Amino acid sequence: MSDRIAAGKTADKSATRADEVRLAIEEDIFLGRLRPGTRLDEESLAQRFNISRTPIREAILQLVHAGLVEKQPRQGAVVAPLKLHRMVQMFEVMSEIEGLCARFAARRMSEEEKEALKRLHDTSKAHMEARELDAYYAVNRSFHEAVQAGSHNEPLQEIARGLFARLAPYRRYQLNHPNRVKDSFTEHDDVVEAILAGEPEAAYAAMRRHVTIQIDIFTEFVSIMGGNEIQ
Repeated sequence: MSDRIAAGKTADKSATRADEVRLAIEEDIFLGRLRPGTRLDEESLAQRFNISRTPIREAILQLVHAGLVEKQPRQGAVVAPLKLHRMVQMFEVMSEIEGLCARFAARRMSEEEKEALKRLHDTSKAHMEARELDAYYAVNRSFHEAVQAGSHNEPLQEIARGLFARLAPYRRYQLNHPNRVKDSFTEHDDVVEAILAGEPEAAYAAMRRHVTIQIDIFTEFVSIMGGNEIQ
């Protein structure tokens, strides 16, 4: 095995562990086990997950980019406060951006792209019926990426990708809400139907509605956790 291949496999393994740590910390934050202001100690986390500090640092960096963690002088990484008004604003922008992606996708997607979107939607149905939350979320993300790519507008895709990455932890968590996976699939159904039918305005409205609904779920979550800004 060449050094390059070995290094590549090591990097892949590290990335996988980093993702596992990130998801675990996200869950701790959303379930209130890690409150805003709590310091994330690399050594303690490395011991908890029985891994080196490298994937811990990668996971923390991902959480910083997502806004769930922030770096503070002399403290290092700490859990960030959840600011309701800021997140609502981001979801509002995301609803318009993804709505535009769906509108353009209805106009511009090739037949091959439409078939691929339909296959993703069918796959997500199987995961929904099996109640496989993690698998559903993974396909859900691919579904949104397919719609974004189908817009055939690179500047729009760049904005959508950036916002999606920023909101990904919140979008993933809201799937735990009662009946949310089933409702999410039904909303996707409306988006797919409009895109396959070549109806841009219906696709825009369906996607915008799908993202906007998540604002109410996120607002409910923050209210349960303790207010407009959780300190």
